Amino acid sequence: MACRDKSMQDRLRLGHFTTVRHGASFTEQWTDGYAFQNLIKQQERINTQREEIERQRKLLAKRKPPAMGQTPPANNEQKQRKNKTNGAENEALTLAEYHEQEEIFKLRLGHLKKEEAEIQAELERLERVRNLHIRELKRIHNEDNSQFKDHPTLNDRYLLLHLLGRGGFSEVYKAFDLTEQRYVAVKIHQLNKNWRDEKKENYHKHACREYRIHKELDHPRIVKLYDYFSLDTDSFCTVLEYCEGNDLDFYLKQHKLMSEKEARSIIMQIVNALKYLNEIKPPIIHYDLKPGNILLVNGTACGEIKITDFGLSKIMDDDSYNSVDGMELTSQGAGTYWYLPPECFVVGKEPPKISNKVDVWSVGVIFYQCLYGRKPFGHNQSQQDILQENTILKATEVQFPPKPVVTPEAKAFIRRCLAYRKEDRIDVQQLASDPYLLPHIRKSVSTSIPASAAIASTSGSSNNSLSN
Repeated sequence: MACRDKSMQDRLRLGHFTTVRHGASFTEQWTDGYAFQNLIKQQERINTQREEIERQRKLLAKRKPPAMGQTPPANNEQKQRKNKTNGAENEALTLAEYHEQEEIFKLRLGHLKKEEAEIQAELERLERVRNLHIRELKRIHNEDNSQFKDHPTLNDRYLLLHLLGRGGFSEVYKAFDLTEQRYVAVKIHQLNKNWRDEKKENYHKHACREYRIHKELDHPRIVKLYDYFSLDTDSFCTVLEYCEGNDLDFYLKQHKLMSEKEARSIIMQIVNALKYLNEIKPPIIHYDLKPGNILLVNGTACGEIKITDFGLSKIMDDDSYNSVDGMELTSQGAGTYWYLPPECFVVGKEPPKISNKVDVWSVGVIFYQCLYGRKPFGHNQSQQDILQENTILKATEVQFPPKPVVTPEAKAFIRRCLAYRKEDRIDVQQLASDPYLLPHIRKSVSTSIPASAAIASTSGSSNNSLSN
């Protein structure tokens, strides 16, 4: 209720959706609140003042006195001091008067520039707050239109509290587990009632497979899956570990990018989880690593992360996988194209072969995006454009913009992850032992000198002290 009250209060300040008619159809249109309108007025005021100052500077330039050391013509002296016809605007100035006025204009422009920077910073802050406000408005709208809005208890155990999010065929609720006395996330999968029975069966089979894979995983960097049950013939639920905070995708939309230290910490944790997935039997390829599937436990870039969504994961069992060629990609076309490597897009008589190097490529893309605020390949393209234009198949080399400044070690790490040929790309085990991700231990004198030499040096110093 408090969230709803706050959203209502923020409607005037931050903005709201209004329904606009276009012919016979209606669309939702966003209208900014007074906080944004006030900033726009301030920006317009600054632009007007800047234009006026520039106009006055041009007039001042016409009254600029001769340079020092130059003597104006004697018969022009009186005309230079005062042009009676055109008035004071053409009155010539002394050098001191000119520099005094020029300094005033520079100070005024400097003040306007500072004020403009403050307005821009406030605008960026408000935009982040507005994004949260819009997300909350949509959440409330979706919750009000959900069949579970009355907070039922599912399976006689899970009390639904409020909607967290909504996808294509699912809703995720924060719930309370009455048996274990803990908060959980209940994902309600709702099949389209118009689907054929065969399609429903395939969807259900896919979800059961994900459940079996995910249920066995136990790692601090992977969201735990607790339970699975059916509601009716067209819907079923999975119960997951509840995590406060947002995902990495939302964080990057809010903040664009992060520092290298923060990004490196996130990548270290992701790689730790991937190492675990490749050490269990049988090993698992996540296959859908992306910012939207990386949860930031406390909502910031300087805390713990957890990987979620194993819906596209691949089991590398003995029947389908060998260490030389990998395994066949039977679900070509699925996944999020910006984060998949070139081998996933190869079309031929036989399905392409993949390995855990798919996840290594994804790590490189995520790290690049965290550092630069953009994807390395196909940043402004849609998935359809990436497919039609063979964007990833052409991604033979990664380019780094000059800003922000990133260490050569980080760039080299990204290149190792984004090696075009999978034969040249490091695998997950090599990734986990990559020098860039290892602790940066400062070598002191005591650690760089062999122990015997250090002891000899110490004893020698002691003897010298005694003899002295």
